[in-house]
This record gives sequence, structure tokens and C-alpha cells, in this order.
Amino acid sequence: MSEARMRLLSTATGLFYAEGIHAVGVDRVIAEAQVTRATLYRHFPSKDDLTVAYLTAADEAIRARVENARDAKSTADDVIREVAKSITDDINSRGFRGCAFLNAAAEYPDPAHPVHQAVLRHRDWFLTTMTELFTATGKPDSEPAARHFVMLRDGAMTAGCLSDPDPICETFHRGVDGLLTYRSRNA
Repeated sequence: MSEARMRLLSTATGLFYAEGIHAVGVDRVIAEAQVTRATLYRHFPSKDDLTVAYLTAADEAIRARVENARDAKSTADDVIREVAKSITDDINSRGFRGCAFLNAAAEYPDPAHPVHQAVLRHRDWFLTTMTELFTATGKPDSEPAARHFVMLRDGAMTAGCLSDPDPICETFHRGVDGLLTYRSRNA
């Protein structure tokens, strides 16, 4: 990746996350990244391409954190708890403004739009990954448990930027603990 592309993507990432994708024009990204318009369009043919690259980078970072948790932890329960901890670490981070993917989906509601498609790819991967992890716990209801985890995450990510994040994070972790200890009637 060229230095100019990295600056553009880094600048867009900071601005899009902090202020919203539609609120930030390409002129501002160009000015703050200190590149020319031609440089922007050489690397990203459109703002949509830049936005998809921003979401792709966010997706890759989350995938890396999940893989690191898988490598470092011995049990599926431990990995799930580590994924939950990384979520609450984000919620407690300075400048937290919610989930980049949920924010993008709100700005791009058309399911056929490339930005919305990038959101769906990430969410599909995340749900599949959580289903695999819950399956590895031996729970007989791994798919519903994974969906429940994703819903808890979505709620925590949304509420975490609206009020005091501490009780939100505590509630999220209690919900995850409940998912890990719950056994269906058929178990």
C-alpha cells in the first residue's frame, strides 16, 4: 500500500467514524490527507470505494482480533469471553461512537449499495464465526446462541455511545456469561 493510499484511508477512517460518512466530503479527506484530487481518485475511483475500503479495514482488524483470541485461548468459552472483552474495550475507548458497521448501514440503507454490501459481508462473517465458537463449546443450540450474542453486541455498541458505558459493558458481559452457562431443555 502506497503512503498516499495509507494517508487517505487513515484520514477517511478517522473522519468517517467520528463524524459520519455522508457528513464528510472528499474535499475534506483530500485536504486533511494532504494529497491531490487525482491521487484520491487514482486509489479510490469514488467515495463509495473509499468507504468500502474503510469498512474492509475495520473488518480486517476485527477478524485479526478474533484470530488472536483463538490463538491465545484454550477453550471456546475463553475465546468467546475474549471477543466480548474486545467489544467492551472498544466501547470504553476514547472517541467511541458506536459500531462502524451499524453506523454505515444507517447511512446506506439500500441493501444493493456497495457500502451496505460491505456491512452485510462483515456481519455474515461475524455471525458465522460466533456460531462456530458456540458450536465448539458443545452447546446444542449454537446458532441461536450466536444470534443472541450478536444482538447483545449490537445493543451494547449502540447504547455504549449514548450513556455511561460501564453499566452497558457490565450488562453485556453478564449476558455473554448467561449464554455460556445456559443449556437448552434438550441438553
